[in-house]
Amino acid sequence: MNILIFGPPGSGKSTHSRTIVEKYSLVYISSGDLIRKEIERKSSLGREMEAYLSRGDLIPDTIVNTLIISKLRRQRENFILDGYPRTPEQVIVLENYLFDHGIKLDLALEIFIDEDTSVERISGRRICPNCGAVYHVKYNPPKVPGVCDVCGSRLIQRADDREEVVRKRYRIYTKNMGPIIKFYRAKGIYVRVDGDGTIGEVWKRIQPLLDYIHSREEKRKEHE
Repeated sequence: MNILIFGPPGSGKSTHSRTIVEKYSLVYISSGDLIRKEIERKSSLGREMEAYLSRGDLIPDTIVNTLIISKLRRQRENFILDGYPRTPEQVIVLENYLFDHGIKLDLALEIFIDEDTSVERISGRRICPNCGAVYHVKYNPPKVPGVCDVCGSRLIQRADDREEVVRKRYRIYTKNMGPIIKFYRAKGIYVRVDGDGTIGEVWKRIQPLLDYIHSREEKRKEHE
């Protein structure tokens, strides 16, 4: 299967992507992971992208397109794309690449949550700058407030996790995804899943859909 997965900040798409990767043996391609990796390298490009994120702005299409397409060139089939495309310009670049290489998308899956849920999930997140452990002040608090259970370091809130930044990111997402959703709905591959609830509850809404597509593709291969 070749899948697009997207959703507002805090929708859980990255968590469910990893479950999908394990269950259906797909390769995970995340725009967020590629961007964070570049930022961690502290390259000039990474510093430029970090400045966009700290303001809650989208990173320019030319940068994101280059990161994603270069990754796709190394993984031609059986992938899940997390968080891409996010603008109409990115859709054009992706669709042209897929057409040129004879690759078909099977599903454009959106995990949807409302703005207040997005803010609660993201703004409550705390990160350990030393060991990378992740906590949430409500859903997964450390034993001692503000202190990492693993290494004892003081926890921090990332600049792009602040409430005002999350609200800005959410509104940018809903504005930009309108035409993209319309495009993939017209292609007949768009499905929206309610992302409210626990991870297990949301997965129960996703799994039957993927099982159906996977079974359909297996039968198609048998008849080729």
